[in-house]
Amino acid sequence: MSVDFASISNHNERAVFDAVLSAAPRFPGIADQHELLADVACVALNRLQPRYIRHPVDFAFYLTDGERADSQRQVTEAVDYAFGFVQARAAMRARS
Repeated sequence: MSVDFASISNHNERAVFDAVLSAAPRFPGIADQHELLADVACVALNRLQPRYIRHPVDFAFYLTDGERADSQRQVTEAVDYAFGFVQARAAMRARS
């Protein structure tokens, strides 16, 4: 039996990546260091419950408007936290 799991992804990944790129200009010390942006995305994703989907329409179809808004709020909060966390860690490393 051959099963292709390549179509499965975490919906929050795309939402977090988009949110990180949108918020990056507010954090110039981080925005110009691509590896730190990846760190921000990792920290944010680790704060969120995974939402596995096969197709983006799956996520949109099964959520109410309230659930969709709550999901977006959670992504925004996780990304804001992650930028602060990574920024603080980068500042500590710079002082060492």
